[in-house]
Amino acid sequence: MCGRYANTKSGEELGRYFEADEVDDVAMPASWNIAPTQQVPIVVDRLSKTDPDEVPPSRLVTSARWSLVPRWATELTSKYPTFNARSETVSEKRTFSGALVRSRAVLPADGYYEWHTVTGADGKPVKTPHYIHDPVEGELSFAGLYSWWRPPVADGQEPAPWVLTATILTRAASGPAASIHDRAPVMLPREVVDEWLDPTVEGDQALVEAMVAESEAVLERLELHAVAPLRGDGPHLIEPLGA
Repeated sequence: MCGRYANTKSGEELGRYFEADEVDDVAMPASWNIAPTQQVPIVVDRLSKTDPDEVPPSRLVTSARWSLVPRWATELTSKYPTFNARSETVSEKRTFSGALVRSRAVLPADGYYEWHTVTGADGKPVKTPHYIHDPVEGELSFAGLYSWWRPPVADGQEPAPWVLTATILTRAASGPAASIHDRAPVMLPREVVDEWLDPTVEGDQALVEAMVAESEAVLERLELHAVAPLRGDGPHLIEPLGA
């Protein structure tokens, strides 16, 4: 959790919503079935390279690989999933703790999926996907972290391009979504996005816990409905089961 979500807004639309200063010229196609390691839109605030003490941070909408890879890693892939980071321990985990300090992000979403598991008549688990969204705001702002990575440079070789990677913070579920799963993304109300992204603030576990508390309001107003198994991509994936 969270392992699948939807985002159908363009970079320009996200730029307007998040009041960004710049939108990268990268492809951000609509998708109702975003999976880990795919490119996803993210929102970040950046310090000025020339005068970080005097020039306010600028906001950028760009894209990143959904699965964070810390700069010290030697490979892009990991045997452990890094598309989610548990909010309760994020400051303790070496993979994420460095990014928490000043590399915080928002991953925008229309909604996300979670699977409700029950035991069937044959004793085997039956999983039914549900689409979860915010009927009030319409846009979800997943609290996340980002990191730049590139493979080690061998002697005599040109460095490979940097790869921007990101992860989504999760928390214990509450509200309507808790009826189908015990975990949920940390979803920020619009009014605290600036505080989370601010790179002049040194991120720590206290900041994470404050954002988790703020996310309670979003969790309480979510709505969800069962959907058909996620196959392919398109708006049909979020239609209520049996509709």
